[in-house]
Amino acid sequence: MSEYYWDTQIEYLRQSRDLFYNDDYIEFLVGRVWKIEAPVHLIDFGCGYGYLGLKLLPMLPEGSTYTGVDLGDKMLSEARELFASLPYKTAFLQGDIQEVALEREYDIAICHSFLLHVPNPMTILKKMTDSVVDNGKVITFEPHWIASTSNFYLHGHDQSRFTHLGFLQNLFEQDAARSGKDGNIGMKIPIYLSQLGLKDIECRVSDKVNFLHPNMEVDSQNRLYTRFIESGYANAPSEDKDGFVNKLIERGATVQDAEIQYENELFLSEYFNLESYLTYASNMKITFGTVVR
Repeated sequence: MSEYYWDTQIEYLRQSRDLFYNDDYIEFLVGRVWKIEAPVHLIDFGCGYGYLGLKLLPMLPEGSTYTGVDLGDKMLSEARELFASLPYKTAFLQGDIQEVALEREYDIAICHSFLLHVPNPMTILKKMTDSVVDNGKVITFEPHWIASTSNFYLHGHDQSRFTHLGFLQNLFEQDAARSGKDGNIGMKIPIYLSQLGLKDIECRVSDKVNFLHPNMEVDSQNRLYTRFIESGYANAPSEDKDGFVNKLIERGATVQDAEIQYENELFLSEYFNLESYLTYASNMKITFGTVVR
């Protein structure tokens, strides 16, 4: 059996998620928007190493519990190790989320950057809905790739020199049509929740704008630069030009667009460095609704 892909990406997940949210914004959502005032039982679909549990549990009322479900053995081993010394009641279930049997016993079903990786998001959202009690909530944190791509600016260069937005939008749409996996799903989930019958549906946007600049404190500068590099935001193409171009053509790109994209990615990797002025906002969409039966 081949290794589960996301079991090999734990460090990437750690680095990239630090670019998404400020803690005070998550606290605002918990206290002022979701108004969680009593202990809740959370279930996290595609929990990975427990990122959402680590974020949310310290902000939730004492006595709240967290259950994570994931296919990755290494992911769950990492999660169990991280939570072992923390004062929270947790449980981790390994298995294919589409097959794991769940009781209707949770107050909130959550997921983070998970639905974009499945070809049947409505099926998963239905399972999330079925897992929560009456008047429980479904909360998703999912990307809108084209918005994320447009919220990236390297000072001194026109954005079009390293980000080919029209081409990327077409490429994302073609990939979604072919595979069913949609990196722009964040903007669609409010519609999906409405179609599933949830009430009081709202959608928010992640708040964090990352700003790298040469005048910042050195440790913070090094840490943020490392986050960008290890998250892959300025990587050079991983193969030679012909290989890169041919792979994009297989995904529906024209030769011209594929060559431009290669040059753009190469340009960004060469000009982005520790002394750069760079701003980036992930533009994650946080969608939530109430299950009323």
